[in-house]
Amino acid sequence: MQVILLNKVENLGTLGDIVNVRAGYARNFLIPYGKARAATKANLAEFEARRVELERLAAEELAAAQGQAVKLADASVTIAVKAGSEGKLFGSVGTAEIAEAIGSVYGVALEKRNVRMPEGPLRAVGEFEISIHLHTDVDALIKVIVVGEE
Repeated sequence: MQVILLNKVENLGTLGDIVNVRAGYARNFLIPYGKARAATKANLAEFEARRVELERLAAEELAAAQGQAVKLADASVTIAVKAGSEGKLFGSVGTAEIAEAIGSVYGVALEKRNVRMPEGPLRAVGEFEISIHLHTDVDALIKVIVVGEE
């Protein structure tokens, strides 16, 4: 199925690209979330009429994400969690806890999907570098310090 991208989509294309994707991906993700439209003649004409507005919106989103990245540069948050005497946590620190801690300390509204933890949740006391995905082109690294409490 051919679609016109209305936003930049990771591993797919940028604004205005006409790409071939599987019908289910277009029908269940791209079109409902407003990331794409079916590549019909009417939709192509409408897209060309709105291209300037869409490019301006995309530039504003990128600028906002870059502003948040500057705010989070060299950021660190400390999270206190119950831990055993050997440094292992009773439970874990996940994306939701990290997003909430960043929001309360730095005032940056994050969702748990913005926190990237490829190794999974943190299960030990220590310092960890965590990637925050703010936009398809903007990532920020923060330091998460997990301290144990008795």
